Amino acid sequence: MIPILGLCLTAASVSADMIDTSGLKSWEHCALCHGVDGNSRVAKFPKLAGQRYGYLVKQLKDFKSETRQNDGGPMLGMSDQLSLAALSSAARYYSELTPPRPADDVIAPAVRALGERIFHYGLPAKEVPACVSCHGDAVADGTNFPRLEAQHAGYLEKQLDDFRRADRDNDPGGVMRRIAVGLSQTERQAVVAYLAGKPRSAEGGQ
Repeated sequence: MIPILGLCLTAASVSADMIDTSGLKSWEHCALCHGVDGNSRVAKFPKLAGQRYGYLVKQLKDFKSETRQNDGGPMLGMSDQLSLAALSSAARYYSELTPPRPADDVIAPAVRALGERIFHYGLPAKEVPACVSCHGDAVADGTNFPRLEAQHAGYLEKQLDDFRRADRDNDPGGVMRRIAVGLSQTERQAVVAYLAGKPRSAEGGQ
């Protein structure tokens, strides 16, 4: 029996019509890469469990309209196969799952301190605002700002790099592109390492 992740990686190398997905529920399409429990095992695929519903819907719509194209292609093909109603159903499923556990990687105290400072206070000298102002628990559910806690550090770093290079440009008003440009590589790595080890609150509960 091929594991779910193995099926995902295998599917990437064969034609789409060689895999019969007609009987899958909407979220089961996503589970091939993101896991049934929303906790992907590979940093290339983000953890979706407990993510904000509004954010998931926006990203799926952006992939479907090709407004977002920085994933190398798989999400464009997947979103093209499903209706907006099916995509919204998948987003709802993942938003209601138990949030993932934070990473237990040990990071240097100085790195953790820098990441925590950037997240909570920003870098005023560089005009980089505090991440918590958009991504913190105090931000109301229903917004389009993602929860970043307990996410793969590698995934978060890639997104910042993509924003910095403008390979990803579906951020409202270009705010994430400006922030990513303002952060050095050391600062980007520190804040994502801090976030990966921080617990994620559930949708609708803080």
